[in-house]
Amino acid sequence: MSEATVYPRADVTVDMVVFGLDPDHDRLVVLLIKRAQASQPFDGYWALPGGFIAMEESLEASARRTLEREAGLTLSYLEQLYTFGDPQRDPRGRVISVAYLGLVRPEEVSIHADHPATADVRWWAVDDVPELAFDHTHLLETAHRRLQTKVSWQPIGVDLLPEAFTLSDLQRVYEIILGRSLDKRNFRRKIMGFDVLVPLDQYRQDGHRPAQLFRFDSERYTELLDKGLAFEL
Repeated sequence: MSEATVYPRADVTVDMVVFGLDPDHDRLVVLLIKRAQASQPFDGYWALPGGFIAMEESLEASARRTLEREAGLTLSYLEQLYTFGDPQRDPRGRVISVAYLGLVRPEEVSIHADHPATADVRWWAVDDVPELAFDHTHLLETAHRRLQTKVSWQPIGVDLLPEAFTLSDLQRVYEIILGRSLDKRNFRRKIMGFDVLVPLDQYRQDGHRPAQLFRFDSERYTELLDKGLAFEL
């Protein structure tokens, strides 16, 4: 008998906190699934998408598979958030969860509940989520704080916008995530100083005059990061 089999083993799950922007109501939303009545425990509760990992797959592969299975969703932006290991977090036993943070544009994807364990799937306003299963309220709060912190030093807000956007669009994303207003002149001075936005020969009517559209230059951003440039709003 190997030494590893002498000790009790914990189960490992992945849980995904996927944020988006509701373009109709100007607010941050999160993807939740409703657990089917046969999904003990917490049947009928809303929860973050998640599930147990398979022995042969990596954590990120498990996260992507589970998200596709439970919500029909594939993400381009997904990063590991935190590991949650309170011994009492799951009534089924000792379960450790590795949580992931994802960003998506809800209007560009289609979500659906085709898995037997998923009764429904929908976007919920972050400030209006129902009581969640397990410790998922804590997971959601942790992810929200990470997003607020990270958006201040990394331009991940562009992952919530269309490919072409105005500076007002970008500022509004930051304001929604941070939960506070930003000075327009100061924001534009800093964001343009990073030299990662490419002006386009396209305009959109924005108030009384046309507003120029921009795109995010990911290659330039990576190049500047390699040189040690710090981004901070």
